[in-house]
Parts: sequence; C-alpha cells; structure tokens
Amino acid sequence: MGVLKVAAAQTTPLKLRQLTGRIGAEIADVRLDGDLAEATVAAIRQALLEYKVLFFRGQHHLDLASQESFTKLFGPLVPHPTVPKIEGTESALHIAYTDGTTASNQWHSDDTFMEAYPMAGVLRAIVLPSRGGDTMWANTASAYEHLPQVLRDAADKLWALHTNMSEYNAARRHPTAVSMAYETEQPVVRVHPETGERTLLLGFHAQRLLGLSRQDSARLIGVFQDHITLPENTVRWHWELGDVAMWDNRATQHYGVGDFGERRELHRVSVAGDIPVSVDGRHSVVRRKESWRPNTHAN
Repeated sequence: MGVLKVAAAQTTPLKLRQLTGRIGAEIADVRLDGDLAEATVAAIRQALLEYKVLFFRGQHHLDLASQESFTKLFGPLVPHPTVPKIEGTESALHIAYTDGTTASNQWHSDDTFMEAYPMAGVLRAIVLPSRGGDTMWANTASAYEHLPQVLRDAADKLWALHTNMSEYNAARRHPTAVSMAYETEQPVVRVHPETGERTLLLGFHAQRLLGLSRQDSARLIGVFQDHITLPENTVRWHWELGDVAMWDNRATQHYGVGDFGERRELHRVSVAGDIPVSVDGRHSVVRRKESWRPNTHAN
C-alpha cells in the first residue's frame, strides 16, 4: 500500500487482525475511553494510518460523553456543518434511518464540500436492524496506487467542485430547514499530511471536474470511482451493538448499504481536518459559503 511517512512514536502493541489485503483491521482487548494511555493512542493512530479503518467490538460501556472524550484524543472535535449536534454534546451527530431507502447509500468521504473537511470519524451503533445495514469502506490511497500510470498522471492535474447542494443531498434535506450552501474546489489527488500518500478525493459531493464538460466530467469521475470501489480496495463491516468504527476520512470513502427494512441509528463524532494540498502544492479554494433556505430563490 505504499511507503508510509509516519513519525516514530512510543506505542503499545495492539491485538490486531487485518481484515483484507488493502484495508481494515479489527482491534481486540482495548476499552475505548478518554483516559487511554498515550502509547495506546499512538498505536491506534499508527494503525489507522496503515489500515485506514479500524473496528472495535464490545464497547457497550460507551455513551455520548465517553465517545467524544475518546475521539478528542486524536484532535479537536468538529460538528457537522449543517445538521444540528445532539443536545448536550460538543459535536455528536445522530444518524437515524427508518429503513434502507433513507440510508447514505452513495460512496463518499464526509463533508468534502468544506475546505477543511474532517480528518477522521468515530461511529457507534445504537439501534440495528435484524438483518442488513452493513457499512463498507474503500481505500482511496490504494485506489490511486493501483491506477494505470496514464490515469494517475491525469488525476494529479484535475480539480473537482464539491458541494452539499446536489440532488442526492437535497432529497435528504428537511424541506423547511435553514442551512448553509457550500462549494469548494478540491484537488482530485490530495497528499496525505501524515503518510505522504496520494489519495483520490471524490465521492458524491464531487459534482464535476473543473475545465471539462459535464458529460466528460461524469465519465472521468465514473472511471476513478470505479477504481476506488473495486472489491480489492474495500472492506464490509457487519454491525453488532457495541461496535465502534474509526476511519481516516482523508484516505477512505464509505457507503451505508441500504438493504434493511427496520430502524437503524448511529452516533458519529468527527475530528477536525486540515486543508487539502494537491500534488503541485496548491490548497483547496472556497467558492461559496452562505446561508440558504429552500425555495426562496425559485423563479
């Protein structure tokens, strides 16, 4: 999966089981909370950078406060930019689906319409359907690494417009809610600030490639997305109550499988991120960030 440029740190050995050849590991015998030893935190961070998504079973003791305190060990917390946080928390997001038709069943990295989108997410299962409701993650660093050279060369030069105002998002937005409209130009390839890896930055928030027609843009995005979501680059997690998943949002996309007919609820806490940097050293550019109310601009 490429050479990781990770600074040496004093770590505690983890009981870790790699789940696939390119992404995902399950960690056992770690009780998550805000009082973990520094060496254990360093080991989890190092594993996260290597395996991109980590899974912890049996974390039944966690509540919102302890989930936030654990997540805060990896950096400042950041609330969702448009969805209200859970009352009484610093940043926690309640993700509730009545059935699979409302699930986030599109590949995405969280909130990439923001200039500095979250670096990591910590997700905890609260209510699960009796069948279905898995989540999949894809490794966008291995996807880039295994692209044909001609596609890597093209991706290195491309930029995409990311927005939260897509048709997909609009279908899930409360019709009377006051929100914020975001548009940000992001590099299609960003350099990971901790590992030095190049990762593909796309997903459903990426609406089009700059400088191309919509038709050519859609075709090229489809080509890159197909490589990201190849089975070789993915892992699928079957949730059980007490499970926690933690992923590097700078090097993954994820997908909520919408194959369930009962309620599914999760709590997500996110770690604040940094502004992406392209292969040639340029930073993301905010194009739009303003208050928006549905139907107020209708003709």
